[in-house]
Amino acid sequence: MTQAFRPANEVTAATLDDYNRSATAFRAGTQDHDVRQNIDALLRHIHAEPPFRILDFGCGPGRDLAAFARLGHRPVGLDGSQEFVAMAREATGCEVWHQDFLALELPDAHFDGVFANASLFHVPSAELPRVLAQLNACLKPAGVLFSSNPRGANQEGWNGARYGVYHDLESWRGLLGQAGFIELEHYYRPAGLPRERQPWLASVWRKDAEARLP
Repeated sequence: MTQAFRPANEVTAATLDDYNRSATAFRAGTQDHDVRQNIDALLRHIHAEPPFRILDFGCGPGRDLAAFARLGHRPVGLDGSQEFVAMAREATGCEVWHQDFLALELPDAHFDGVFANASLFHVPSAELPRVLAQLNACLKPAGVLFSSNPRGANQEGWNGARYGVYHDLESWRGLLGQAGFIELEHYYRPAGLPRERQPWLASVWRKDAEARLP
């Protein structure tokens, strides 16, 4: 893994370019992934009357967006890849926003939940506190954020043509706490395997209505 010496917007643009080029292959390779454990983890912590307003942050081609819609909720997708946005709109009929993670325009206190499955690790560490604060602001009081990221020892840099930050649990807890979230639970995936064969760290957080952010 190599470290970046480029502005954050260029790093993100390069990662999105790679996703755009490989969008069809990515959809084929991920469409059968079973993430029901993650979807259930978000939904069971939302204390509101369904249907829930859910932001699928980094929705990709729309697999999980479709799952939320089938469950009767009102999901909105968001992705920085124009290819994924087009695929998700066509596949689900849902509203999908084309937004770069570093240039978000989100409504305040609008969503019951944010589902960030395999997306936030692409945000460079210097930009992540701002992005997390924006996700906090878009949640209703006591709204819930789910995140799943490939775990590591807080290394940051290029993995092929894509940029990523590989947080450990303590680092992730610190970042989410500073952004005004309270931890509800965490677990490692895939379930039922030894820890060394569980590369994904999943966690669920509630917006702290009492927090005073910078």
